[in-house]
Amino acid sequence: MTISRLLLTGSTGFVGRAVTRQLRGLGIPLRHVVRAGSDGRIDGMGAADQVVECADLFDQSQDWWAQTCAGCDGVLHMAWYAEPGQYQLSARNFDCLSGSLTMARGAIAAGVERFVGVGTCLEYDLSPGAVAADAPLAPRSPYAAAKAACGLALGHMLPLAGVSFLWARLFYLYGAGEDPRRLIAYLHRQLAAGNSVELSAGDQVRDFLDIDVAAELLVRELLGTRQGAVNISSGTGTTVRQLAETIADTYGRRDLLRFGVRPANPDDPPVVIGLRPPDDSTPARSPILQPIPA
Repeated sequence: MTISRLLLTGSTGFVGRAVTRQLRGLGIPLRHVVRAGSDGRIDGMGAADQVVECADLFDQSQDWWAQTCAGCDGVLHMAWYAEPGQYQLSARNFDCLSGSLTMARGAIAAGVERFVGVGTCLEYDLSPGAVAADAPLAPRSPYAAAKAACGLALGHMLPLAGVSFLWARLFYLYGAGEDPRRLIAYLHRQLAAGNSVELSAGDQVRDFLDIDVAAELLVRELLGTRQGAVNISSGTGTTVRQLAETIADTYGRRDLLRFGVRPANPDDPPVVIGLRPPDDSTPARSPILQPIPA
């Protein structure tokens, strides 16, 4: 699909900054909807970029969104409440759900042709371990439930109005700009400083994907014709132990890894892998071995 102007929400976030870099390289004019005062966090500004500020994008009216989406033929909705340590159980997830549906109604009124939203692997019933995009859903937190409800509702609302819709579920992303409290950033920080790394037994298998690879996949899906749901994932699994040992080897400090010090989370699924569509592949890259810049 050719997009003459794309509206983005979440441009200032971990995923949004990487996606913005990808889109700017393609020369697509962007319109960023951001919280007032946060436009300085957008990763560079192209000459054709536009910025719309508001106090809370999840508290805007349908008419406001119709005016804001005017002239855009595509929307990539990445914004959501994401305060580390708070977002999983927060009631604000349901404000994000309600606000996203209002946004979609405004996009319909503005004549937007394609709408892509971002979900999470936590929407799935993860008991099978490896899940395709059509796997059953069984969210176990307010965050996952609100995301699942959003994807399902938009999946009916937008196609009914003639809007092409895709719901892209993200798996375990890492890379430049991630929160320093996340696992891979924590590993690099501790190992670089020569400090011990306290971990669980590390038996969990996860689908880890570099943020720039994820952004490349997300933009490819945005500009494509796929509708429904898709996994933004590598399609392969790595144990946390293997991951930690591989990163530690780049510092020559496996001795700093202390497995079994932290208790395992009994609610943590043993395996989480996102299967990619058979007609597509994930770009091959392994920056997981390299220190992650802040």
